[in-house]
Amino acid sequence: MDKGKRLKKIKWGVAGCGRFAEQSFIPALSILRKSTLNSIYSNNILRAKQIAEKFGVADHFNDYDKFLKSDITAVYIASANSDHYHQVIKAAQAGKNILCEKPLAITSAQAEEMVKVCKDNGVFLAVNYVHRYYPLVTKAKEFIDSQMLGKITSISLSFNIDTPPSNNFRFNRELAGGGALRDLGTHMIDLLRYFGGEFKIIGGAMDNIIYKSDVEDFANAIVKFDDTGYGYFSVSYNNRKAFNRIEILGHKGALSIDNLIGKKNVSSKLTILHEGELKIAFRKRGNKLLYLLKSVQSSFLKGEEPLSTGQDGLINLKIMEDLENKCRK
Repeated sequence: MDKGKRLKKIKWGVAGCGRFAEQSFIPALSILRKSTLNSIYSNNILRAKQIAEKFGVADHFNDYDKFLKSDITAVYIASANSDHYHQVIKAAQAGKNILCEKPLAITSAQAEEMVKVCKDNGVFLAVNYVHRYYPLVTKAKEFIDSQMLGKITSISLSFNIDTPPSNNFRFNRELAGGGALRDLGTHMIDLLRYFGGEFKIIGGAMDNIIYKSDVEDFANAIVKFDDTGYGYFSVSYNNRKAFNRIEILGHKGALSIDNLIGKKNVSSKLTILHEGELKIAFRKRGNKLLYLLKSVQSSFLKGEEPLSTGQDGLINLKIMEDLENKCRK
């Protein structure tokens, strides 16, 4: 596909029929006027048929090569993490633009190859880092970039949920690559980079505090930004009640975003404290995934790079590998 070519409509195929694809992605996609869902892939043909019939999709397959030859121009890859590598590469070679679930791959070596193959075949690779696209997050980014808060001293993020071990692929290290860090931490790493720029991991911890399984149920890290202060994130599968907030401190002010991370379709709040001014608050209700899909759709239609790219997925994966290596020592 020619990256400069403008399309009038995106014909999507969905690869992977898990709960998120069924309950979140496909319903959000159906709202977009310039996108249609034309094809479904699952390695389980009965599951592919079930999802296709539920959403009135014309084609369904359990053969990935045949799926790529169906009437689609873009692929959403929602399969197990271990499948991303070969599915992205085959989709790129077939000339399809791609939105891939996070993390991009199991290893950074795989991710590097995926990014290269997409570039060589002239297709776009977006990664589902959904928080970047939310209006309150982009507003916070504007405040940071405008120097309203002064030099940033610290950014603190938390994403804690309760997810007991199950037969879900996320609890199989071979299929997922890891636990809370790979699943939730990758979002927090991406937000740290979005707000504060590139950084290096200073230290952290990974553990099984509550749930014993093949993967960790807790991870945290402290980082040093290249051009400003410090960052911190904490993620877990073991917390039934959590604040899950974004807090950014600068020399001249501070901001926080509450009721966004780990929430769906509720009213989120951005609060700003600024030197010499009264506290300011903004509220927004919306579907995070829908904001992402609208932006990705626009990028694909215009032939422009998406906001969250395969390169972002690669960098975030390298950071996770660095933390995992530090925690093994």
